[in-house]
Amino acid sequence: MEDKIFLKGLEFYAYHGALPAENEIGQIFTVDVEMKVDLSVAGTSDRVEDTVHYGEVYEDIKAIMHGSAVQLIEHLAERIALRINSHYNRVMETKVRITKKNPPIPGYYQGVGVEIVRANHHD
Repeated sequence: MEDKIFLKGLEFYAYHGALPAENEIGQIFTVDVEMKVDLSVAGTSDRVEDTVHYGEVYEDIKAIMHGSAVQLIEHLAERIALRINSHYNRVMETKVRITKKNPPIPGYYQGVGVEIVRANHHD
């Protein structure tokens, strides 16, 4: 089963980072999330309660990104994956990618970031 729900290119201005300048000035972060979900029931029922409401997932991500500042984007990615996997039982696996578009390092690039994949271990 390869059904997925994704949220792509979510942008947040936030103050996360290990360097003082990142905490003072802030920067733009881009978040991409993919959730492996069986969409067959929702595909036939046409009922939102048979799927994962991506509007609610967005609000969860926004709350984490605009929450207390952390040093590492690895930590943000873990928090997002944990929140999704612990609150949405239909999700079997969550992939989170966080990109810093313009971190305070020299060079030319489109961004730097992390990507994690976490399985949802249902109780």
